Amino acid sequence: MRKEDCFYLGKIVRKHSFRGEVVIKLDTDEPELYQEMESVFVDLGNNLIPFFIEKSLLQKGNQLRVQFEDIQSEEEADGIMKAEVYLPLSMLPKLTGDKFYFHEVIGFKAVDSRYGYVGIIEGVNDKTAQPLFEIKNGEKDVFIPMIDNFIKKVDRENQTIEFDTPEGLVEMYLS
Repeated sequence: MRKEDCFYLGKIVRKHSFRGEVVIKLDTDEPELYQEMESVFVDLGNNLIPFFIEKSLLQKGNQLRVQFEDIQSEEEADGIMKAEVYLPLSMLPKLTGDKFYFHEVIGFKAVDSRYGYVGIIEGVNDKTAQPLFEIKNGEKDVFIPMIDNFIKKVDRENQTIEFDTPEGLVEMYLS
């Protein structure tokens, strides 16, 4: 499995018992969706390795206590500490309406109510204080903050996101 075909689920943050149980801190708003998994991919040395789950228990909100089939001691659990955990993109719950996953809107057309066609969404930069849509218009880059009030419509069928940005924002990049 390639990382590009997966989504980040969380990180193994600590050991739970001498029998090799570990705790995964889930990076999700709906942790209950992931308490009955059969397996996950663990990133070990830039390789995604499948780990099968014997049992799991959701605890403290977004923490999932897991017993993997092949991890039966504290020493074996040490080998996967701080590793990131992934699942195939096909396991993401489908979103509707104006909710979307970042990877889902790459390649969508960006259209602004004032300016018109802005460009093609090439990515989402979530490393900043406010996530930004990275939009390419020819040789120029346009950055639109990911603010709910700016996003008017997500049209999956036509692969378009309609924006209503403040006057001058788009022009600042394209003039």
